[in-house]
Amino acid sequence: MRSKRPAHLCRSWLFLEGANEAVLQRAAASGADVLIHELEDFTPPSLRPKARALAVDLYAGWRAQGVVVAVRVNPLAQDGMDDLAAVMRGRPDIVALPKVAEPHHVADLDTAVTRFERNYGIAEGSTPLLPNIEFARGLVQMPAIAAASRRTIGCLLASEDLAADLGAERGTDGLELAYARQRFIVECRAANIVAVDCPYTWSDAAGVERDTVWARRLGYAAKSLVDPAHAAIVNGVLTPSEEELRQAKRIVAAFEAARAQGLGRVELDGSLLEVPTYSNAKRLIARGEALRAIDRDAGT
Repeated sequence: MRSKRPAHLCRSWLFLEGANEAVLQRAAASGADVLIHELEDFTPPSLRPKARALAVDLYAGWRAQGVVVAVRVNPLAQDGMDDLAAVMRGRPDIVALPKVAEPHHVADLDTAVTRFERNYGIAEGSTPLLPNIEFARGLVQMPAIAAASRRTIGCLLASEDLAADLGAERGTDGLELAYARQRFIVECRAANIVAVDCPYTWSDAAGVERDTVWARRLGYAAKSLVDPAHAAIVNGVLTPSEEELRQAKRIVAAFEAARAQGLGRVELDGSLLEVPTYSNAKRLIARGEALRAIDRDAGT
């Protein structure tokens, strides 16, 4: 049995149409680390009963293929409770909630998930939550939202709903969401939860690569997707390359050699290496080794 990929090592989070059986059955082949059974925007209300009925067998099949199984239910005041009643039978690894703007949205989800865990014999408290931040009000309340439930392992930043709420004009360069993405990762880091970047909602490969490189520079290690073809690109950008690992090891070796001589810092390739640089290099090496180990285990 493959070990489940921990949330902090999940790079690509792929949203999938909740009732499209053909798409759902092919999804694991995309290579995405997390598959999200999307019951909200990607599933019209008339198709939600069909989507719910797929959950148990679908999640078992995805899990057998070594991916993390997530579901995004509707807001609880709408169809969310009906969604949970069905999908919790499939024991999802993560439950995501859209349009979280208030801390009580997360607290209410925690209460509901707890009830279904008890009903279905699932260990109480074992199902993590992923609030989705889609409005300005949610973004400015991130500290309270992140603290509203111990189950919260991360938050996901939306793109289209947030841009609409801001009255912003969307563009492939993402400039209109630059501040929101910068603030979002700061808030997630402060709360010690995973920050899942917003999706790139155009089809071009060059664009998603450019957008993911920019996200990585900000500090993101995870990104949501709406196109299965983007999974390999996102995984590639968010996995330290062999050259990056080699350079990180050079930094560690140079810094440790300087410290052994009683020096506080050392110059390498024109850059003055100090403790933060050394610490970042060690973290990159640890992440790269962890990703390679789990990818080998998954056979990717």
